[in-house]
Amino acid sequence: MKILGIETSCDETAAAVVEDGTKILSNVVVSQIDIFAEYGGVIPEVAARSHLEAILPVINKALSDADCTWDDIDAIAVTHAPGLLGSLLIGTLTARTLAILHDKPLYAVHHLKSHVYANWLSGDKPIFPILALVVSGGHTQILYMPEHNEFEIVGTTHDDAVGECFDKVAKILGLPYPGGPAIAKAALNGDAHKYKLPHPKVAGLDFSFSGLKTAVLRAVQKELGLPISHPSYDLRNHLTEQQVADFAASFQKTAVDILCEKLTAALEQYPDTQSVVIAGGVSASAALREALPEAYFPALALSGDNGAMVAAAAYYEIISGVEPTDPYTLNIYPRISIEK
Repeated sequence: MKILGIETSCDETAAAVVEDGTKILSNVVVSQIDIFAEYGGVIPEVAARSHLEAILPVINKALSDADCTWDDIDAIAVTHAPGLLGSLLIGTLTARTLAILHDKPLYAVHHLKSHVYANWLSGDKPIFPILALVVSGGHTQILYMPEHNEFEIVGTTHDDAVGECFDKVAKILGLPYPGGPAIAKAALNGDAHKYKLPHPKVAGLDFSFSGLKTAVLRAVQKELGLPISHPSYDLRNHLTEQQVADFAASFQKTAVDILCEKLTAALEQYPDTQSVVIAGGVSASAALREALPEAYFPALALSGDNGAMVAAAAYYEIISGVEPTDPYTLNIYPRISIEK
């Protein structure tokens, strides 16, 4: 079964053809990171316009790279939730139109589900029951999966996601967007034990990263002898290269430690777990991979948003008995739980 997967939930325009949920025949991604680097974050309206320009060329290249015609495609899958409203619209409207034109079944896929199933696209396959740690710019959750296509949220963030926290701390330190890679690079020359940063106290398996971001800001202000009222955007002008490296390393270690602590607690509560999978953009973190050597991680090229993971998730929906979506009535949901 060959599925065309389409992903436009944020700032990557992506399409891929995947066979039987595991074999990638093509995987095309056009990133908008260069556009938004100078702004320090994604501008939704600009993202949507960029998707509009790129979507059809990306899909055509995905088909060409896979050496497929529309006759070879068995189904179309598209991200319909969650994400930026305008970005989701471009992808879903395109998928709906193509499904109607080429008479293909259409599957609407949740974005976080796709990130989890990126772990089925390379190497050994996870064994159920599974605990999935989803870590991205917009989400930080622990999911329990007793079998394919069944998800229970057992932990979630009360405020910022860990990827969002990386972006905000990078901005404090004067590092470029996106924050994760920039902090990882700076941290290579830093002392991870230089600055003591707090682990927010949150009940159960939930997370909170807003306080950690504020703790970094206060620590920087204290180190520089600046008042709390000093604007955070001006701090980089006062920091030496070594101070930036030390703060980056200390923050990265703290964030990873928090994730590992909660995951360890989840394993104690779910002792039947056979596999741990890490999903989302932050899964590319070398520090996180080093801290969790026994966990399943997606290939680095599949850690960020891509169409292959959407196609893989749709395949496991299909074999789980999920019916296709009516292309005339498919809706988008900028915010919706994976449990829905």
